[in-house]
Amino acid sequence: MALSYKSRRRWSLVILLVGLPLYIVAAVSVVNALGRPPIWVEFLVYVFLGFLWMLPFKFVFKGVGKADPEAEPPRED
Repeated sequence: MALSYKSRRRWSLVILLVGLPLYIVAAVSVVNALGRPPIWVEFLVYVFLGFLWMLPFKFVFKGVGKADPEAEPPRED
């Protein structure tokens, strides 16, 4: 199922405004569950989790910053 450009823009906004803060809370909870590891281990866990969150949503964000490919080109009169 392919999403339209407009729906990808909407879903990307929802993911960034709702999903990302929830994921940050989950990531902090995971690190807290490990106890207090050395700072470099904690940094590596945060970097790994930072990249991990975006992998399932890559198709949603792809091309969102570009012009709408489904829109009509501007008319030159």
